[in-house]
Amino acid sequence: MSIYRRVLRYYRPFLGRTIFGLFLSLIGVGLNLLKPWPFKVIVDDFLRAGPAIRSDWRIWIPLLCLALVTIQLLWGIINWITNYLFVKIGLQALLKLRTDLYSYLQSLSLKYHDARRSSDSSFRVAYDSQSIQTIYNKGFTNIFGSTITLIGTFVIMLRLDWQLTLVSLAIVPCVVGAIYLFAHRIRRESTSIQEQESAVLAQAQEGLSSIRMVHAFGREEFEVRQFQQQARQSLQANLRLTLTNVNSALVISTLMVVGTAAMYYIGTLHVLGGTLTLGSLLVFSAYLLMLYQPLESLTYTTWAMEGATAGAKRCFEVLDRQDDVVDSPRAIAISSARGAITFNSVSFGYAEDRYVLRDVDLRIEPNQIVGLVGGTGAGKSTLLSLVPRFYDPATGSIALDGCDVREITKRTLRAQIAIVLQDTLLFSTTVRENIAYGRPDATEEEIIGAARRAQADDFIR
Repeated sequence: MSIYRRVLRYYRPFLGRTIFGLFLSLIGVGLNLLKPWPFKVIVDDFLRAGPAIRSDWRIWIPLLCLALVTIQLLWGIINWITNYLFVKIGLQALLKLRTDLYSYLQSLSLKYHDARRSSDSSFRVAYDSQSIQTIYNKGFTNIFGSTITLIGTFVIMLRLDWQLTLVSLAIVPCVVGAIYLFAHRIRRESTSIQEQESAVLAQAQEGLSSIRMVHAFGREEFEVRQFQQQARQSLQANLRLTLTNVNSALVISTLMVVGTAAMYYIGTLHVLGGTLTLGSLLVFSAYLLMLYQPLESLTYTTWAMEGATAGAKRCFEVLDRQDDVVDSPRAIAISSARGAITFNSVSFGYAEDRYVLRDVDLRIEPNQIVGLVGGTGAGKSTLLSLVPRFYDPATGSIALDGCDVREITKRTLRAQIAIVLQDTLLFSTTVRENIAYGRPDATEEEIIGAARRAQADDFIR
């Protein structure tokens, strides 16, 4: 399935509002196409007319000016409504994608998270996800409005002067070629920027989260150099994209100026030859501007879509990732456990060709206290991580009360296990919520009792 089709699936719930917004956009385009006509009437019917017609200017000129203001006001109101509506829809879809990403990342096994920096996942949730809004707000809706404007403007220009229209459109093939030439480069460089920005975030997060160790070993200057090196690579990637954007803008604007100059040259000859009125030339030039503006907008839209596609691809890479530890179709939910744990010929390794545990057989009875002793890297924490299925063993099986843990739902299995992690971790919330994190329904007395047993009650108070 293409990236764009997957993005549009997030906007399916907003189809009705999108259609309503597109209908308003049609009205707005129609009003925009009416704007130049009061000028034509003023120039051709009054400024170039005889004295008898000019005598009515006190009536018609104010009416024409009022018509111009009314058209602009109505267009502004409709444009405001459609912009607000489309931006709101884009933000709601962004919220859905971010929630899906974060939820899926929470469900993936530790094997996935061990293989990459946490900041990379954070960057995808916070920044890459914005691509879904860009594709909708700067892509789909902009393409619709610009395309309708192009069609309407083209029809009116043909009716005014078909020869001038053909001259003005002579540059279009060159513009399309330039768009195609720069689009692939922009996508490639946008992908590079997102990867480099993710690396910068990772470097900053790693250095600041380890600030105690950095200070303890006097490695501040080293960390700054590491960050500066990573930030410099991001700078170079941004400069490359900026240079591509500047070059492309220069090419497109030059082509449009050439088309405008050719139109004025031929149009002036038509006015002098009497085949075109001055008012029609002024109106035609206004419509030419209307033609080039959406054409230029479509150019930048194409490039914005290329950059956004790179971000959307990184988001869907996460959602397409298959979880390594999943519930069996036959998995059962348990409400309690006696606590008998059995390891049967368990082997496990973080890398496929390097086992940390090999053919481990172990039985722990309910209420039995067992201490695992060994050097760093011997596999003590790894062994314990297999019980709540943070990982699944490569071979062998682990049973809880005689039932293979793979036949128990992960949620209910982990609900029966209390874990004290090696690293101290506090969430940015209250002390009460930190203590009750594993049991949100714990009573006040239970929370206070837990704090006392952990000998933390005194310094908390």
